[in-house]
Amino acid sequence: MAEPALDWQAGTVTAIRPETRQTKNFTLALPKWMAHRPGMHYDVRLTAPDGYQTERSYSVASAPERVGTIDLTVERIEDGEVSPYLHDVVATGDQVEVRGPIGGYFVWEVTMGGPLLLIGGGSGVVPLMAMLRHRAAQHATIPARILYSSRTADDVIYRSELDALAASDRAFEPFFTFTRQAPPGWAGYQRRIDATMLSEVIRPFGAHARVYVCGPTLLVEAVANALVQMELPIDQIRTERFGPTGV
Repeated sequence: MAEPALDWQAGTVTAIRPETRQTKNFTLALPKWMAHRPGMHYDVRLTAPDGYQTERSYSVASAPERVGTIDLTVERIEDGEVSPYLHDVVATGDQVEVRGPIGGYFVWEVTMGGPLLLIGGGSGVVPLMAMLRHRAAQHATIPARILYSSRTADDVIYRSELDALAASDRAFEPFFTFTRQAPPGWAGYQRRIDATMLSEVIRPFGAHARVYVCGPTLLVEAVANALVQMELPIDQIRTERFGPTGV
């Protein structure tokens, strides 16, 4: 049976928070709010005075337990049609047309169990963060790890929140790798995600891991291929590709 069509609605921007130099988090109050599943997204539509319309999809960053509003964390793409407008024009109190929540494949909920391994590159961390926030809101003790690839330390979205989660939850551990410049004194990973890195991070979970991979196409394909080579069951791997961003 087909899903009912979702209507466009005008969400009111109630808060804008910079996350990194290139990303901002937009909190939208929705008149027709409905709970999403962590990993789902919303379409955002802009309409020009001459009637020209364009739209883009953005993952929900917030947990479904927060009622009435959603967070969309948006990376500014220089030649984009939607993200520069959101970053440079939209202000608190403005309205933005959205439709959602959309998706059902790249989702994880506490009831699905674990252990949970999240692998992200750049802004691909956004839907993964919704999963972690949902896990925290449910006070779940499911073992979870995230492996997050960024160009530099300044490009890590949600860094302070990830560190705080790790400090308060012994069952969660974040791993970071920097592909361009690591912070001073950094003793962790300093390269693109590869099979050796994956084998080290997944080791405590073994073949039981539920893995979600999100980021640029090349990263997602490389990680998925490596996981298959490691003989992780294919039905335990979920992937979602974003546009070309460097990590």
